[in-house]
Amino acid sequence: MKKLIILAVALVASAISTQTFAQKTKMVGGAAMYPTKDIVDNVVNSKDHTTLVAAVTAAGLVETLKTAGPFTVFAPTNAAFDKLPAGTVETLVKPESKATLTKILTYHVVAGNHSAVSIAQAIKAGKGKAEFQTVSGGILTASMKGQVLILTDEKGGTSTITISDVFQSNGVIHVVDTVLLPN
Repeated sequence: MKKLIILAVALVASAISTQTFAQKTKMVGGAAMYPTKDIVDNVVNSKDHTTLVAAVTAAGLVETLKTAGPFTVFAPTNAAFDKLPAGTVETLVKPESKATLTKILTYHVVAGNHSAVSIAQAIKAGKGKAEFQTVSGGILTASMKGQVLILTDEKGGTSTITISDVFQSNGVIHVVDTVLLPN
């Protein structure tokens, strides 16, 4: 009887642990994004973010995104980069374009840990819009279309958050479908 109770307790503990793990870990680009890993250690495993990883590496931002942060990263997918004019990515990853690439990438980063709920609350408090200052010094404007979070860049371009609240040890990633461009 005692062994049966111990086994039952172990099974319940295992189920709770698995459920908690599953709630905190999200799949992005076919890879698990573990909340115990930093932004870089997670995103390098996403098959949907290989262009972003190459760009972050070319800009020399890997070490920065491995620090404690916290950072909120709006992470464009490969498909988002593909929307840019032909040859843009190839030009941006060249050493002579490092300053421009860095400005674009840091325009996708906001200091702090901004969940989808906190962004939505800021939008509600702002009567339909909320502004966030990016690490590059620019402004992103957040709004909602129904339940969908939309970001508008300084040039008027919009990007939709397609996967939200991918929590990391040093912040949160929100996957976006379009590259945001600063002035």
